[in-house]
Amino acid sequence: MDPRSEVLLRQAELFGGQLLLAGLPADDLLGQLPEARGWSWHAGDQARLEARFAGRCRFGVAPPEEAFRAAVLFLPKSRELTGYLLTALAARLPGGELFLVGEKRAGIERAAKQLQPFGQPRKLDSARHCQLWQVRIDQAPATPDLEALARTYELPLEDGPLQVVSLPGVFAHGRLDRGTALLLEHLEHLPAGHLLDFGCGAGVLGAVLKRRYPDSQVTLLDVDAFAVASSRLTLAANGLDAEVLGGDGIAAAPGGLAAILSNPPFHEGVHTHYQASEDLLRQAASHLRAGGELRLVANSFLKYPPLIEQHLGPCQTLAEGNGFRIYRARKA
Repeated sequence: MDPRSEVLLRQAELFGGQLLLAGLPADDLLGQLPEARGWSWHAGDQARLEARFAGRCRFGVAPPEEAFRAAVLFLPKSRELTGYLLTALAARLPGGELFLVGEKRAGIERAAKQLQPFGQPRKLDSARHCQLWQVRIDQAPATPDLEALARTYELPLEDGPLQVVSLPGVFAHGRLDRGTALLLEHLEHLPAGHLLDFGCGAGVLGAVLKRRYPDSQVTLLDVDAFAVASSRLTLAANGLDAEVLGGDGIAAAPGGLAAILSNPPFHEGVHTHYQASEDLLRQAASHLRAGGELRLVANSFLKYPPLIEQHLGPCQTLAEGNGFRIYRARKA
């Protein structure tokens, strides 16, 4: 059981009835709170929860339409995303209760201050290196306009500027990260056919691929619903047509790909996770056609070449700079 869920269950009498658990972990909390429902924006957690508690958790960037008398937000990493989520929940709870739970090292005490616009927050519990806060919604806000919270920036390219639309919580929110910038300089001579932007974030790479290879089918894939929404906004802002999928890692990707391109994630929340990136390296071959190519950028300290060579083939370093390297390998 996730320690944040354990803290909730220490106060289980507060969490009966029509309760919404927002950003909940994929543990047994829904089993312990049989009347509660979930809202997830992580496709992996959503799939695991759906497998165990069918129909009790919704995936997306807005709260479910069903009524709820109280809500619990599991603190996300991004302060801006926290602000949107708290406002979206508080707007649905005039006179109701909103709870915030999170790890101390994730900044739960600082985040609890974001409850103040809605009422007087109070700390209910502190245990398992976590804290639980509560506020009664005395001042319900208007429903937030998520797209109005987007940051848009222009990326100068040889074939004209690209508009990038980034929603709160998305990787490198409102800016181009250095790894992606390096990869964008090395997109030449890709095989013709279906191209995949894995871990698409705000859709920068996928949009550039579609513009540079207009005759190729392009798919963008991310585990995060806010990244999926951002990518769709970026494509629309540039008049580009590509498929955007929400899915749990490379297993959700189509097959028969000509190339997989990625700035793969290795951070999630306050913890460091390499699983999605390592799964990509281990499973890329099963999604590539013969002669298909994996091309990715990664921090120089990550020991990816041995994994690439073990599961795909000889690994070439195309470029390096600013602490990043671009690797390329082809399926025989």
